Amino acid sequence: MESKKGSTAKRKILGQNGTLNKNPDKVADNNFKNIAFFDPNDIVQVKYEMLRSAQKEGVGILKASEAYGFSRISFYKIDKVFKEHGLSGLLPKKRGPRSAHKLTVEIMEFVSGLIRQKPDIKSTEIKKEIKERFSITVHQRSIERAIKRSKKKH
Repeated sequence: MESKKGSTAKRKILGQNGTLNKNPDKVADNNFKNIAFFDPNDIVQVKYEMLRSAQKEGVGILKASEAYGFSRISFYKIDKVFKEHGLSGLLPKKRGPRSAHKLTVEIMEFVSGLIRQKPDIKSTEIKKEIKERFSITVHQRSIERAIKRSKKKH
């Protein structure tokens, strides 16, 4: 039988598929503490049970959200997405890229050259130059962050 915290293997799988609850200790509902079926590590199950307790058992929204480790505002957001998308709406959203994946070494060398030639060049102008030379669109803010990172390295 699994422990109340869930098996390590299951937590690993939940982590791999993006449904691991990062705050399982905040889930205070008794079912999650006493019944092995309820896993506080499974964020989809936690969200669903929070909504169910409020809508089917008449638990107040504030009390339900606190019992499942969410804020009242989060409850309303979760409820809205569940009503719009069903169970799949409870799945965490995939995160976007965490790096400037379009700004390759070649492009950053090009940007450095532009900055050396014209030290007061604006990121909007750099964006246009990148578009013209490499036929890709890079967000202005991505360019600014990449320049800032490259300055820190040197």
